[in-house]
Amino acid sequence: MGTLLLATEVVFLVLAGFYIWNVMKSQSGGRTFGPFSVRDSRRDLDEWARKRETSLTEPLNERVRPQRFEDIVGQSEGIKALRAALCGPHPQHVILYGPPGVGKTAAARLVLEEAKENPKSPFGPEAPFIEVDATTVRFDERGIADPLIGSVHDPIYQGAGAMGAAGIPQPKPGAVTRAHGGILFIDEIGELHPIQMNKLLKVLEDRRVLLESAYYRPGDSAIPPHIHDLFQNGLPADFRLIGATTRPAHELPPALRSRCVEIYFRPLYPDELAQIAERAARRIGVEIPPEAVQAVAGYAGNGRDAVNLIQIAAGAVQNEGRDRVEPEDVEWVVQVAGYSPQPHHRVAGRPTVGLVHGLAVYGPNVGRVLPIEASALYRPGAGQIRVTGVIDEEEVSHGARRMKRRSTAQGSVENAETVLRRFGIALDDWSVHINIPGGVPADGPSAGLAIAMAMYSAIREIPVDGFLAVTGEISLSGSVKAVDGVPAKIEAARKAGARRVLIPDDNWSERWSCDPELEIIPVRDFGEALVYLKGTLLPTVPDLPAPAVAAAGSGLEADASL
Repeated sequence: MGTLLLATEVVFLVLAGFYIWNVMKSQSGGRTFGPFSVRDSRRDLDEWARKRETSLTEPLNERVRPQRFEDIVGQSEGIKALRAALCGPHPQHVILYGPPGVGKTAAARLVLEEAKENPKSPFGPEAPFIEVDATTVRFDERGIADPLIGSVHDPIYQGAGAMGAAGIPQPKPGAVTRAHGGILFIDEIGELHPIQMNKLLKVLEDRRVLLESAYYRPGDSAIPPHIHDLFQNGLPADFRLIGATTRPAHELPPALRSRCVEIYFRPLYPDELAQIAERAARRIGVEIPPEAVQAVAGYAGNGRDAVNLIQIAAGAVQNEGRDRVEPEDVEWVVQVAGYSPQPHHRVAGRPTVGLVHGLAVYGPNVGRVLPIEASALYRPGAGQIRVTGVIDEEEVSHGARRMKRRSTAQGSVENAETVLRRFGIALDDWSVHINIPGGVPADGPSAGLAIAMAMYSAIREIPVDGFLAVTGEISLSGSVKAVDGVPAKIEAARKAGARRVLIPDDNWSERWSCDPELEIIPVRDFGEALVYLKGTLLPTVPDLPAPAVAAAGSGLEADASL
């Protein structure tokens, strides 16, 4: 009996040892293969090699991707700022704002290549460019995997390998470490998980990733030296961040913005979209007349839209045996693909009663001409003011607190009403309708001066200069106050064909005094602005004390009606 029991124990120990040996062999990183696994591996390698031999033609969007800074259309100012931030001896972290399809990613790649050629730049010849998309980067709140920051693979996790079987935690580097010494480009950075965002801010501050694990023991001699080094000194992560976003600046965490230089890429104008469309047509080998190019520019919202319109139209004509894209081909693409006309407003050009071209900001560094209409009907004792096309109520957020307030554009109308009364206009006898067309509700105080001028023009029947654009907040006393986004508004006025722009005197800069295309005029009060209503400059109203403003209004009225 004893001999049988001993033999049983020996057999059990042999089987157990054989099982443990097999398990350890399978966890040894795949260095040992059985005959079947070797054969399967070779078969899979051959299959993937055959698949790699098959490739389709390069998509048009990739063929027209900018290879030089000169290929990026319409972003000269943004590129200049990006090069200043990253190509010198002290490169900075950057946030790039702008709509999709305007060249943010291409500019980021090119700026690193230029920085590598600068002997004063810290970027070496092998500096990497690591690109991740914040909308798709995988993140596990349990800390098991974090491809952006990095994580520790503890022994308890499946697939921990031979080190895991020995109880050794294994650091797994993330994108911030792979970008060490180069650029980490995070597209749509505003979509990052809040925990990831906080970790990223810590990495930007420390320039390394500090690791933690309950399974790490500093005095354990069984842990390899390189893992001791990583836990004690962290994973290196000294890089420069370029975060791209289509969100407005106020939606990004202030802590991130304070660490970065903020640079704005603007939307493309129709003539710039036309350049992209022509270049895409050349790359694909089709002819396109100017009429078809203008049709593409009228519907494309960005550079990718322009390329896609050309690609679909070119495919249609080539299937019909033609090599020329006609305007009707573009119209067909627009219809089947559901494109909508882009709002590219131009100034009227002719003096019009009650029409003032206001200037607004519709995004980061994005200006737009905003037509403001006013119609007035004399109704003694039954006057009223109606406003359409503005936001009636807006929601304001202060941290966790949300509150609603009346629209600032609506408040601008009331301010204009008070100013007109000071200029001798009895609004109790006038029914005035103010409208801001365009399909997008307008808000903000900067239309105040334009609204007051439109109302004055409608009531006094004085035409407004059709080449004039206006921006400025108006106070109850008639003063014109400073507003935001004046450079972008001036550029929008230029593209819309304006010849004169009225801006608040507090926003004036000497760089605008020598503009060869636009006459940029600073004004201090409503009286100074009124002399430009008819397009013919009238004598400027002298400064008067406040009690005399109403009396001066009647005199100005006589001059302006000439």
